[in-house]
Amino acid sequence: MRSIQFQKENHIAYITINRPDSLNCFNFETLQELGEIVENLHTDPDVRAVIFTGAGEKAFSAGADLKERRSLTEAEVRRNVKKIRDVFSAVAELPQPTIAAVNGFAFGGGFELMLACDFKIASETALMGMTEVSWGIIPGAGGTQRLSRLIGEMKAKELILTARKITAEKALELGILTSVAASGNVMPSCRELAEEILQNAPIAVRQAKYAIQHGCSTDLQTGLAIESKAYEVTIPTKDRVEALNAFSEKRKPVFTAQ
Repeated sequence: MRSIQFQKENHIAYITINRPDSLNCFNFETLQELGEIVENLHTDPDVRAVIFTGAGEKAFSAGADLKERRSLTEAEVRRNVKKIRDVFSAVAELPQPTIAAVNGFAFGGGFELMLACDFKIASETALMGMTEVSWGIIPGAGGTQRLSRLIGEMKAKELILTARKITAEKALELGILTSVAASGNVMPSCRELAEEILQNAPIAVRQAKYAIQHGCSTDLQTGLAIESKAYEVTIPTKDRVEALNAFSEKRKPVFTAQ
């Protein structure tokens, strides 16, 4: 059985970490499978939103597979850390909007995968945190950088240096989560958000994400230039003309990603 389940339905891709007996932890095989799927999604024009989740009810992902780590040489540990960093960076760079459906524990690498997604919706019973320093290591898949950019340097230091585990409500308060859903309603909430995004022009959605994501990491003038270039991509599209025609004809536009 593959460690990652993948399916597509109505322009939404669903990626499930399928190791429930191991709290959906990441071993090297799982990272390889996830990397291949994410790489293919980069060039899949049929997928307009991506939802990540974990199998079962206990965990989104509890992070690295510590049983595997005990058997690895130092060189193999470096290989695994590079792989998880590269895969999660590829997730963050997906052109489609991405949503983490956090249905349980999200520790270490699981928390870092959540951070790599555009939106994060967690169960009200979810527990999360970057616990790496309690294991003698540090977050190695982008956590020190993405969390500090999301909630600020001081709060990120507090969570990472204490290895503190926090509730979904606390994560929402800190600005880590998009929203909190009732238990059993996480995936429907994620699907609802994805479908709301899907009502809009696909090329415009991708370009808006690109402009925000790449503009936020630079100065204002460079960011404005990035926005301008992204806008240019939308001007010759059929979808832009369709939106204008639909407005004139008082109907909903039918977007074709052209």
